[in-house]
Amino acid sequence: MPSSAEPKASPTGGVQSLERAFDLLERMADAGGEVGLSELSASSGLPLPTIHRLMRTLVACGYVRQQPNRRYALGPRLIRLGESASRLLGTWARPYLARLVEETGETANMALLDGDEVVYVAQVPSRHSMRMFTEVGRRVLPHSTGVGKALLAQATDEEVRALLARTGMPAATEKTITTPEGFLEALARVRESGFAVDDNEQEIGVRCLAVPVPDSPTAAAISISGPAGRVTEASVEKIVPVLQEVAAELSVALADTTASA
Repeated sequence: MPSSAEPKASPTGGVQSLERAFDLLERMADAGGEVGLSELSASSGLPLPTIHRLMRTLVACGYVRQQPNRRYALGPRLIRLGESASRLLGTWARPYLARLVEETGETANMALLDGDEVVYVAQVPSRHSMRMFTEVGRRVLPHSTGVGKALLAQATDEEVRALLARTGMPAATEKTITTPEGFLEALARVRESGFAVDDNEQEIGVRCLAVPVPDSPTAAAISISGPAGRVTEASVEKIVPVLQEVAAELSVALADTTASA
């Protein structure tokens, strides 16, 4: 018979307190990074004493901090974990991006939505002498990129408007979409077609095609980018199915937890 000191098992076979703690961290992230105990109790269904005990542990470990207003915010120690996870995610994605380069001939990228920004976590360059380079770790605003559109197409219009209000919509080129209405129309086209286009909106002379990675544990998208003279309207019919197929395969790979179980 287990002792009272042993962690309680969850229905999934894991440790219940760990599952609850990570669930609270996810809920804090969904709420913008700062919440009160009553909000967490209402959204999670857990009693306040349980939440308070878990939050005390997370605060002691540095993963959560208590603000002067008594609300709780995600702690700086999570940054190290996130940066390491992003690097690993990029490493796992590279074989899939390499396949994109092989089949399309263009540079392949993977990007995540980190807060209000898009961050590039992996790239495999084209073999062409004229090719596109995006520095891994580079951050851009989502309204001017194909990956940004692919990522935000999964959000509600209200969430998108709130993000754009926070970031603004500066023009990177004369073709950048600079109004919320225009951007929402672009997102509607993404949802209808299943892919996003950056048509000279981040850099003149460059076109990108992007798709979301379905069911990714964190919002992710992959893309190809190249000179507008090569990534033409005619090439879309060939490239988009490859992007979608690779995104689906990457999704399965990211969801496979058996390797570490």
